[in-house]
Amino acid sequence: METSIDITEKSNVLHKTIYSILFSISFAHLLNDLIQAIIPSVYPILKQNYNLTFTQIGLITFAFQLSASLLQPLVGYYTDKYPKPFSQVYGMLFSLVGIVSLSFATTFYWILLSVIFIGIGSSIFHPESARISNLASGGKRGLAQSIFQVGGNFGTALGPLLVALIVVPNGQVYILWFIIAVVMGLAIISKIAFWYRNHLIYRKPKKVVFADFQRLSKSNVKWAVTILLIVIFSKFFYSACLSSYYTFYIIDKFHLSIKEAQYHMFIYLIAYAVGTILGGPLGDKIGRKYVIWLSVFGAAPFALLLPYVNLFWTDVLMVVIGIIISSAFPAILVYAQELLPKKLGMVSGFFYGFAFGMGALGSALLGKLADYTSIQYVYLVCSYLPLVGIICFFLPNLKKK
Repeated sequence: METSIDITEKSNVLHKTIYSILFSISFAHLLNDLIQAIIPSVYPILKQNYNLTFTQIGLITFAFQLSASLLQPLVGYYTDKYPKPFSQVYGMLFSLVGIVSLSFATTFYWILLSVIFIGIGSSIFHPESARISNLASGGKRGLAQSIFQVGGNFGTALGPLLVALIVVPNGQVYILWFIIAVVMGLAIISKIAFWYRNHLIYRKPKKVVFADFQRLSKSNVKWAVTILLIVIFSKFFYSACLSSYYTFYIIDKFHLSIKEAQYHMFIYLIAYAVGTILGGPLGDKIGRKYVIWLSVFGAAPFALLLPYVNLFWTDVLMVVIGIIISSAFPAILVYAQELLPKKLGMVSGFFYGFAFGMGALGSALLGKLADYTSIQYVYLVCSYLPLVGIICFFLPNLKKK
């Protein structure tokens, strides 16, 4: 039986940044998003094998992103009231079913069902993971969110590289090799779940962790949330263009092979991960409003140049765009948590869900546009989306430098 001294010591742990938990949950995020990244990475293979149109490719992304987005706010809302330390284990099991199914899928609708399972797994994973990062942050919420996010980004970056090395030379069934990532994820998440369960009882349930930052009226909070949603629309519509269709774009424009295109995709996704590392701590230092504003609107001139340059400068611009635009989401998420401090799980789930939803809608609509026009025309149209980021100027400051 624990003494009052033991309880006090464990309670005091939550006031420190627990890097072992942050890096563990970040690595679990890497594995979760590595599994997700298989989906767009095998699009060229699926399109070639089953004669899919760009519209069908967009619908596959739509099915995955929608299943990943709709459940997240509900999971977050429920776990705000009833935390479920082992829910991430169930999420990873859904992803396992999806991976096995995708390895053997031979029809469009079978592929849809497979990605929906992976999407459900992702929707269960993210809200509680964001809460665990918050719990282990010791007050360094931007840093904690960046550590968590960068794991996911590196997982997304590794997906195309591993697909190029394992699946492209050998065939679709070799997707089964990614079961190794699922097993590793289950082991790490189980360990984190026990830590989370043991520390939940030391939280002060009425405590509002962001109360020192938030001094806004309800109408100002609604206005700020509206601006954030518009920014997410712009960012993730454009990101859907880059993540779902970039390999098709450079294959079409520069006549590359599927394997060569995956390597170029890897370069962009690594840059995206680097930007995520910078976004959270920078938001802690100078204010999240400025990071959000610069990271979306700041990508505009480079996005506008992208459709007009050769392969070398395409890589250069994609690195710059990836670093700039990826720094926004950690800042957006923590900013939203500061706006609604009593509903961390619901806010995290809602913003993750809305981001996935915009990616889903973007992929579906852009796939349709690509079938009617061309993939290069899609990139020309989407290059104007980061200009929407100028609206961030009107976000209220929550924390002065």
